Amino acid sequence: MSDKNAFYQRLQQQAHALIDGEPDLIANMANLSALLNLELNDINWVGFYLLQGQTLVLGPFQGKPACIRIPVGRGVCGTAVAQDATQLVRDVHQFAGHIACDAASNSEIVIPVHRAGEVIAVLDIDSPVFARFDEADQAGLEQLVKVLEATLSA
Repeated sequence: MSDKNAFYQRLQQQAHALIDGEPDLIANMANLSALLNLELNDINWVGFYLLQGQTLVLGPFQGKPACIRIPVGRGVCGTAVAQDATQLVRDVHQFAGHIACDAASNSEIVIPVHRAGEVIAVLDIDSPVFARFDEADQAGLEQLVKVLEATLSA
């Protein structure tokens, strides 16, 4: 577990170096998607959905073409917004209402992104490996999202 903690600390440092001082949300999401795609093993999609009203709309990502719109409360991403909480799903096929953009995905983690205490987006990462993400991944990725959130209040 300490190896994983060290990995995420290094990833946070890389993210900070990439986006510190840059106020453009889309540019920062694009760079973070690319960074995560390069550094994370056993994933098949990583990216952001931006909240527009009661719908999440596809933002910067790395991977196959994806679902463009997801209503709040639907699927793993919509549930993350509705509950304002990270969703760590070890088997997406057991998640009621899962939206299968890629049939190869078997596990998923979704982390809300906040500005001024309100959810404005989510970071979504899919894997073809069952139970790919654990609590250490969740903690590390939540800290990475905090690096992004810090650019929103600057």
